[in-house]
Amino acid sequence: MTGAGTVSTRRSSPPGERRLPVPGPRAVLGFVGQFVVWFVIIAAGAVIVLGVAAPRIVGGEAFTVLSGSMRPGMPPGSLVVVRPVDPTTLRIGDVITFQLRSGEPAVATHRITGIGTDTTGERVFTTRGDANDADDVKPVRMVQVRGERWYWLPYVGHLNSLLTGEQRAITRLVGAGLLIGYALVMFGGSIRDRRRERAGEAAAKP
Repeated sequence: MTGAGTVSTRRSSPPGERRLPVPGPRAVLGFVGQFVVWFVIIAAGAVIVLGVAAPRIVGGEAFTVLSGSMRPGMPPGSLVVVRPVDPTTLRIGDVITFQLRSGEPAVATHRITGIGTDTTGERVFTTRGDANDADDVKPVRMVQVRGERWYWLPYVGHLNSLLTGEQRAITRLVGAGLLIGYALVMFGGSIRDRRRERAGEAAAKP
C-alpha cells in the first residue's frame, strides 16, 4: 500500500544514449574571451601587414592624414598608403601624394582634377582636396609625385604620428613578436586541452 504523497521520478536515459554536456557560465565566458583575444590578434596582425609590410613589398610609403581636406573619404588621423606610379599614366580622378615644394619633405594627398602642360612642355597636374571648394593654387609637376593612393586605414595614422622612425620600427618588431608568441601559446594550449579531453573520454569508457 502506498501513501498519498507525491512520488518524485526521473527519466532514465535509454541504454547506449549519451547525454551531451551543457556548457556552464565559465566555459561560455572562456569561449568569448578566446574569441575576443583572437579577434584582437587578427586585427593587430592585419594592421601590421597593411600598414607596414605591404607598402614595403611594393616599394610604397605610408603617410598620416593631418587635415580634413579629403573628408569624408579620409578624415584626419587616417593612414594613407601610396605605391609608386609612372606619372604619365595618371588620369583625372586619381588620388596622389605629392611634395608641396619640389625636394622638400612636406606632402599632401589630393585628387587630380586636371592635366596639362607648363611653359616648358612638361606635364603638370591640377589637384584639389575632396572637401575643398577650389583647386590647389600651384600645379603639381611630375617630379613632385610621391605615389598614387593604394588604400587607407582609419585612425591608424594617430599612432604613426606619435612615434619616430626608429620607434616605429622597434614597435613593429616587438608587436609582431608578441602577437606571434601569444598566438603560439594559445595554439599550444588548445592542443593540450584537446588531448586532455580525449584522455578523459577514453578513461570514462567502460
